[in-house]
Amino acid sequence: MIERISDSMVDEAGTNGANGGGASRVAESPAKAKQASPVSPQAIESEDSELENSLRPKDFSNYIGQERLKRNLGLAIDAARKRSEPLDHVLLYGPPGLGKTTMANVIANEMGAQIRITSGPAIERAGDLASMLTNLGEGDVLFIDEIHRLNRSVEEVLYSAMEDFKLDIILGKGPSARSLRLDVPKFTLIGATTRTGALAAPLRDRFGIIHRLEFYTHDEIRQIIERAADILGASIQPQAALTLAERSRLTPRIANRLLKRVRDYADVNGDGIIDTVISSKALELLEVDAIGLDPADRMILEAIIESYNGGPVGIETIAALTAEERSTIEDFIEPYLMQMGLIERTPRGRKVTRKAYAHLGKAEPVLH
Repeated sequence: MIERISDSMVDEAGTNGANGGGASRVAESPAKAKQASPVSPQAIESEDSELENSLRPKDFSNYIGQERLKRNLGLAIDAARKRSEPLDHVLLYGPPGLGKTTMANVIANEMGAQIRITSGPAIERAGDLASMLTNLGEGDVLFIDEIHRLNRSVEEVLYSAMEDFKLDIILGKGPSARSLRLDVPKFTLIGATTRTGALAAPLRDRFGIIHRLEFYTHDEIRQIIERAADILGASIQPQAALTLAERSRLTPRIANRLLKRVRDYADVNGDGIIDTVISSKALELLEVDAIGLDPADRMILEAIIESYNGGPVGIETIAALTAEERSTIEDFIEPYLMQMGLIERTPRGRKVTRKAYAHLGKAEPVLH
């Protein structure tokens, strides 16, 4: 696919690449870092980011869960390293918070490659993509989060880069326009998405390795919590870790977030040790119930029960009834409710299950 790019975009590509600019994430210079006050929002955000990064495992041996995925990726990585070739392009998909970004970093580390991180919405023009691709090193990894949100014109430029490691561009406009084909280093593209169906078929078909990340088990989440507590310097009892795991919606991101809030509660209202009493009180304060439902989850279930007698009811109606965005319900709330068997999809809409009635302590409607 040939994409029209202005001369200024090509110049910008080289400038951004040389300076580490553009849409990708780069490290801040030491000089700028020194100017930030330790209590400024920038410093706090930087500290939070460093803390979050420290919780991420760096290799397969420390990555807990996703055993099938690790086996398949480990085999592909070993084969690529044996042949001294870049790893084939990888597409990771699944619900948010399951570790797609973490897995991308692990893959790059296992390959001994540098990784450049960006997101679909951040790459607005073909020039942004050209900047990143032409400044990658041989065997480097380009990670694009939310790849389903790539601009279509940018996406089409990516096709030849993925297949032939060539970048086809047109400089100028009208009679003076000229075509140019640029070589790009052999790289590995890792895409992450929560909506694999939203990807264009030509883009999806160019990924040689496609894997779904599954929800974790309670035991795996418990291990993740204990590892994170050790990194954070927090003392947590095994039973308290299991309590947190059972309320973390089978998702590591939520588990780490709950651990931090429970640690805050333990430091303020206890001696800093997280036990079952402290964890239960903290989770009660956060309004997270025994199976991990928060107020937004319960609001949706109760709205279907009280307004539509348990359903079925359409997703647009649920969104209007609860004042939630449809995408929020479909991407963040509904997957876990379905995973727990509290809601089911039917041809006529969403329907609450008997298990949901029992959990909320509500009587099932009498059918006439």
